[in-house]
Amino acid sequence: MNIETSIDPVAECSILIRFHTEPSDHLSWVIGEISQYLRNQLGVWVMNVTPSFQTILIDYLPHRLSVFEFVPYLEHLVTQALTNMPESHQADVLELPVYYDLSVGPDLALYDLDASAVIQAHHEQTYTVGAIGFTAGFAFLTDVEPSIQMPRKTSPRTIVPKGSVGIANHQTAVYPCESPGGWNIIGNCPVDLYQPNNQTLLPFSIGTRVKFTPISHQEFTELGGKISEGWQ
Repeated sequence: MNIETSIDPVAECSILIRFHTEPSDHLSWVIGEISQYLRNQLGVWVMNVTPSFQTILIDYLPHRLSVFEFVPYLEHLVTQALTNMPESHQADVLELPVYYDLSVGPDLALYDLDASAVIQAHHEQTYTVGAIGFTAGFAFLTDVEPSIQMPRKTSPRTIVPKGSVGIANHQTAVYPCESPGGWNIIGNCPVDLYQPNNQTLLPFSIGTRVKFTPISHQEFTELGGKISEGWQ
């Protein structure tokens, strides 16, 4: 496939690969696939390969090879990978259960829309993992339906319960662990999204498509969901 790229040093031991095209579901998948390919090919030469919406950041070990060797080799690998990429793909869809309720999603009350309309707009959309970061297992999902987009809070909460489903502007996400956070919380997903003792760690990668399925309070508790006693 034909995507213009550029590869530049951005720090003493970091290289940034830029993909000069508009973000899309397919681009996210391409970046995810190339990131995995680079991890396999580069092996002991690199410390981290970090994909994002339109970039891949590579932290390498300069004592093992020089930047003058590394950049041309990266250019070769990326060109080779793109040459073998299809123009379209069928991504896996990860279905996640969500209990939408004020008891776990207090920011449902902030919308001018009826809560049922917010819930419907959120779960009817199919999202794409565009980046993973902030904390282990936190996947940034695009794109939220415009009618329920809401900006990040100006004053983040000091504690957001594990599993909280939030919205910030055009993105949505599930908090994989308890942490501070400024996203607008509308529900809770009782599924563990980060399992450090599991070989795969995460159930998704860059480019994975995600669909939320509403569940009842009984289903939520049966899956191990818990309602926080208070919000901070």
